Amino acid sequence: MRREPIKWVVEDPKKKNVFWPSEEMKKRAWVSDESVYEEAKKDPVAWWAKLAKEGITWFKEWSETYRWDPPFYQWFIGGKLNISYNALDRHIITARRNKAAIIWEPEPIDEQPRVLTYYDLYREVNKFANVLKSLGVKKGDRVGIYLPMIPEVQIAMLACARIGAVHSVVFSAFSGQSLRERMIDAEAKVLVTADGYYRRGKIINLKQNADIGVEGTKIEKVVVVKRAGNEVNMVKGRDYWWHELMEKAEAYCEPEALDSEDMHFILYTSGTTGKPKGIEHHVGGYAVQAYWTTKWDFDLHDDDLFWCTADIGWITGHTYNCYGPLMNGATILIYEGAPDYPGPDRWWQIIEKYGVTVFYTAPTAIRMLMRFGDNLVKKHDLSTLRILATVGEPINEEAWLWYFNVVGGGRCPIIDTWWQTETGATLINSLPGIGPFIPTVAGRPFPGTTFDILTEEGKSANIGEGGYLVQKSPFAPGMLRTIYKDPERFKQQYFGVYGEKIYYTSDGAYYYDEMGNIRITGRVDDVMKVAGHRLSTAEVENAITQHPAVVECAVVAAPHDIKGEVPVAFVTLKPGYKASSELENELKQQVVKVIGPTARPDRIIIVDDLPKTRSGKIMRRILKALTRNQPIGDVTTLMNPESVEALKKKVGYKESS
Repeated sequence: MRREPIKWVVEDPKKKNVFWPSEEMKKRAWVSDESVYEEAKKDPVAWWAKLAKEGITWFKEWSETYRWDPPFYQWFIGGKLNISYNALDRHIITARRNKAAIIWEPEPIDEQPRVLTYYDLYREVNKFANVLKSLGVKKGDRVGIYLPMIPEVQIAMLACARIGAVHSVVFSAFSGQSLRERMIDAEAKVLVTADGYYRRGKIINLKQNADIGVEGTKIEKVVVVKRAGNEVNMVKGRDYWWHELMEKAEAYCEPEALDSEDMHFILYTSGTTGKPKGIEHHVGGYAVQAYWTTKWDFDLHDDDLFWCTADIGWITGHTYNCYGPLMNGATILIYEGAPDYPGPDRWWQIIEKYGVTVFYTAPTAIRMLMRFGDNLVKKHDLSTLRILATVGEPINEEAWLWYFNVVGGGRCPIIDTWWQTETGATLINSLPGIGPFIPTVAGRPFPGTTFDILTEEGKSANIGEGGYLVQKSPFAPGMLRTIYKDPERFKQQYFGVYGEKIYYTSDGAYYYDEMGNIRITGRVDDVMKVAGHRLSTAEVENAITQHPAVVECAVVAAPHDIKGEVPVAFVTLKPGYKASSELENELKQQVVKVIGPTARPDRIIIVDDLPKTRSGKIMRRILKALTRNQPIGDVTTLMNPESVEALKKKVGYKESS
């Protein structure tokens, strides 16, 4: 007889759809006392110093905790450490030596998974660190990593961290041209890639793209992992097989004692808003924030299995598919393939197969899987799940409730995390042992961080009043230090709105309640002024997706002669629903009912598919251009470029000359 799954949350007796941690959750959670927020607020610098000492092993303690020369800031100055040491060496002298560090699930269902213990991972990282050294890589050199979701990606990152090389990971689904742009800017010396990988049953030739990406760069050597066995062109004197180099490598590599403010990695933003910018993260502050946010936000314990579905090419993959969990000595699961291959229940099958306890994914993925109905989820035993979490964009209410009730069985908290490539790790969300968990509400800032919501005049917004989310000093330790090779752009973009003392997130938000819980309304470039009223596109989207026919919705502002701007909504439907003028009117009325007549969409455009980046984000830039008959721009980073042509016909697009 199966044990009844534990209920980790309870509903508020007076407020519908407001949840709090149950007694069982409070007993288990690392943090369950509200006073943590006030304690951290008294002296945030001392608070982070305490956390840094408790969570991270330092070779030498810092002489100064925090230095601020607006707009630039530094943490743990003079301290020396190594992230690879913190993720590996300190675990292999404990009972974690033979604990699984990485469980890898390949896409082909007939292929065996791989399990690397902490001792296995330690040995592989040491050897690859020596491989990099043999190729002439030294501290401060940049190494490009262009790999699919295979364990070699974590091995390569940790090997770079071990010797003080700066890695720059590029999402494996990006084109060769996108890779080249990033490698030129990073001035990379070596590229690590693979022959190919599996995606929806097909082998993707990655090496072919890598060859394009290397042209015109400073890359001298290319290391190729043999993953899919497809034929590739190997350039003599430049290209080397990973396994052949590893066979000859020495077994141990001394970890480099790095300064806290040495560069750790450069990660380029996806390029959806123009020229990619290299976000620069440094060793000490990033390590501290990655460690503690992993431990507290996901309440990660030794018996947990953590599955973050993000690709390693994004910041979520860096922090929660590599550094954060491994520094905590946790077990992570990584999956190579698509969420709906060979069937739309592949993710649920994986959760059941391994007994995943903490599951972290994007609202886009949740909405996609919702389309296939509840029964596909319910046929799998997901009772091991304890914590559900979301990342990447504000989650709409319908998706939140489906995730909570259907995937989590109404038992698990949803940790709705807000953060950015720039912040390095999560910064606003409810903690599992404290709560509350409310649809569309992210929660409170992480203890020891200071956020505010400002009006256009720079005043703190009242509860319920929309404004701009900002961060104030002392800034979180894991924050970007600058934009690589472009400090002026850093100043202008992040400290150019409210002055050099206030970090501007470019996100809209409002205070939800007196506790200081925050609702994120989306990027401020997704804010429109309709007849003088400020409206968030995310709010309109949330209203539309509450309709039972709707799976996904993207709203953009279109120009209007009288009102200035009006909302235009692009909508995809659930199976069994068909486009009709009646349905379009219903959706318009839905917005009027939820928000008011000002927000009524000017047009509802029902489509088969929305254009998305390969990380699953809807390309609103393209939708906006379509409604304004403006140039569409680059679509090479799209997962589904064919959707653009179909949309042009639907919208009646005529590009202006």
